[in-house]
Amino acid sequence: MTRKTVNNILIILIIVFSLIVSSYGFFSNKNVYEDKTFLSLNDEIVSLYGKGLYYNDSISMASQFRAQDIVTLIIGLPILIVSFILFNRNSLKGKLLLTGTIGYFLYTYVSYSFLAAYNKLFLIYVALMSLSLFCFIINFTSSELKDIKTHFSPKFPRKYIAISSVIMGIFICFLWLSMIISSINKVPHVLEHYTTLVIQALDLGFIVPLSILSGILLLLNKSLGYLLSPVIIIKGVTLLLAITMMAIFQVISGVNVSIIELIMFPLFAMICIINMFLILRSIE
Repeated sequence: MTRKTVNNILIILIIVFSLIVSSYGFFSNKNVYEDKTFLSLNDEIVSLYGKGLYYNDSISMASQFRAQDIVTLIIGLPILIVSFILFNRNSLKGKLLLTGTIGYFLYTYVSYSFLAAYNKLFLIYVALMSLSLFCFIINFTSSELKDIKTHFSPKFPRKYIAISSVIMGIFICFLWLSMIISSINKVPHVLEHYTTLVIQALDLGFIVPLSILSGILLLLNKSLGYLLSPVIIIKGVTLLLAITMMAIFQVISGVNVSIIELIMFPLFAMICIINMFLILRSIE
């Protein structure tokens, strides 16, 4: 069995499984209980969602998961399918688009596996996490670094893409660090009834370093920068759109959301969309 065949099987499984979990997560809305609360580590009363798949999650987190599900359905999966088709036509644009989109699915189902309150789809979350990881490794390591620069147009706005990636990485780093440091001697308020800051750990451990590193390497005109930057930006488009949708769902659910997050994450989503367009347009 060839590497490409294995990759195609993994992608088809990701499409099928993510379609199942995102559809069920968003559309399931049956009442399980009403007005159930949980006493947090801060001795605060946390109201649980009480409906559908995420009935044991807080109202805030359930609204975020449902927002993520709808973004996966209407944006993540269509991009994955289109990039999958282009990839099988030996398109470099399709390959970079596919790798970045698989990065989104990897991040999403790592967070579901470790953050969502246990539910009946737990094993599928773990399967999607594993499938996405191996698929990402296959696609990322199959790129020919020495030749990748030659596929970019001389008009490629390399410095702008690089600087914007570094700035976004630094902003996310300071946003989460300011929240964590201010709560260093107490349990952060945003933790609610959960045990640790999973999203902040993923962002500070992976997204921030990759965003800054890709920008620096691209600024230095290194081949690895030409590979990392499209991947992290394409992944950023889907992730930031999901975060924007999460904020909207939280506001609708009556959850207080930081004005900084309401402004900056949609702004970064738009910047990433523009950057993705510039990158794809520059690939010859």
